[in-house]
Amino acid sequence: LEFHAVFISGLEEGLFPHENVAKRSFGGDFSAQQVSRNQNAAQERDGLEEERRLMYVAITRARRRLYLSFADSRMLHGQLRYGIASRFLDELPPALLKRLNRAAARTAEPLMQATPARSGSPEAGSPWHVGQAVRHAKFGPGIIINSEGRGADARVQVSFSHSGVKWLALEYAKLEAV
Repeated sequence: LEFHAVFISGLEEGLFPHENVAKRSFGGDFSAQQVSRNQNAAQERDGLEEERRLMYVAITRARRRLYLSFADSRMLHGQLRYGIASRFLDELPPALLKRLNRAAARTAEPLMQATPARSGSPEAGSPWHVGQAVRHAKFGPGIIINSEGRGADARVQVSFSHSGVKWLALEYAKLEAV
């Protein structure tokens, strides 16, 4: 199976190779009670080699173009993480790579834009509007990015700092304006 173009994203330590494999290969915790040290070292090598094989398979599927990417930072499981380029990128011949500068990468459209508040949504005179900072007891601080419905059916979409994007029914949400 080959494709004209192949895109491999997430080439960061902790994603590819996966953090469980990367931790073991750097001597992280691995239960010595379950496996002897020699078996432990063999499993570490095997895990990293399996990730390396996956990278090889992905690369060799590209017929004409191969796009490799990694992020300097990303939201992962609700937390901002700063990335380090995957060790697998360092194993590729530099002469075959064309690096794009950061300015070129920033020409893309933003992933999410706030939807303008509609007149009367969620209800005329409501204290809630798009762009407003709020706090929720469970999800923490966030910003309203969308709203819909009226009265008992009114709901807002909130982008929470630590919990991602959620739709909340205003009747039950108990939001607090910040």
